[in-house]
Amino acid sequence: MKALVLSGGSGTRLRPLTHTMAKQLVPVANKPVIVHCLEAVREIGVTDVGVVVGAHGDEIAELLGSGRSLGVDLRFIRQEAPLGLAHCVITAAEFLGDDDFVMLLGDNVFAGGLVSEAERFRRERPDALIVTKKVEDPRNFGVALTDAEGAVLSLVEKPRDPVSDLAVTGAYFFTPAIHRATEDLSPSGRGELEITDAIARMVDDGLRVVASDYTDYWADTGTVRDLLDCNRVLLGRAATGVAGDVGADTEVSGRVLVEPGARVRGSRLHGPVAIASGSVVEDSDVGPDVTVGPGSRVSNTSVSDTILLEGASVSGIGRIHASVVGRRARITVGRGTVGRLTVGDDTIVEVSS
Repeated sequence: MKALVLSGGSGTRLRPLTHTMAKQLVPVANKPVIVHCLEAVREIGVTDVGVVVGAHGDEIAELLGSGRSLGVDLRFIRQEAPLGLAHCVITAAEFLGDDDFVMLLGDNVFAGGLVSEAERFRRERPDALIVTKKVEDPRNFGVALTDAEGAVLSLVEKPRDPVSDLAVTGAYFFTPAIHRATEDLSPSGRGELEITDAIARMVDDGLRVVASDYTDYWADTGTVRDLLDCNRVLLGRAATGVAGDVGADTEVSGRVLVEPGARVRGSRLHGPVAIASGSVVEDSDVGPDVTVGPGSRVSNTSVSDTILLEGASVSGIGRIHASVVGRRARITVGRGTVGRLTVGDDTIVEVSS
């Protein structure tokens, strides 16, 4: 089995962050989302991975390299434009050949992994297995209708009147039958070749397509709200330990990770919190649900439910909450409180009351 990880797209819902970086590189729990995907792939025993990239392809390739540090072998496949998930399969056809493969959206996180789904696919080997999740409002997703045994009867993309509460997530297992189903697809109303249309064609042609209901936490990290929610969940499950330089004048409680090379003085850390190597925290109240990226600085600030990317700096803020601060961005405040912010790379924000 091979893997296809989709890392194109413009990430418009995460702007301004995605003006300067790929959405798949935004970190949750101090790890880029795409790395969480690759770890899930490795966990199911797949090492031959194609990564479909677009405008930020060079940045993604620079970060991931050969993939060997993550236990996989990567091949980067350029998509000319974000023309849909089925178009990604077509673009990667030469790499995929006649092998079965798992396809993952590079901005999706499956906190419990995909081992049971992979085992079912290998054991039963349907023509396709789609991973679904019960959601309260399915109208923003592809929606599957299944029978009592989980066989897919129909698929509809973003329906106004959903026929079920089963949203199609960003994980799919395919046999080579999917290639025939992608031939001569017509673009949808949004101008893309939809993978749901290809799978629906497989169903119409009498092929066996099954749904596997995912019962653990799943996130599509396409918005700031979803990104922060995912960060909270993963921090609550992450490893803990204080290996950095934490002064005796600092109070530590809950699930806290301080990496080697980080320095904390005169502060309170309320887990879950992760502080990366090279970062400095001083005279601050940090947590819960905060990741401090590599080389970042938090000074004389109260921060909660926030992601600070690499090299970010916040200083003198009464309180910052539910925010994402881009790489090398600087936020300083003379007095008072900053509420919610989404600040892109290299931004300077100076606020005075």
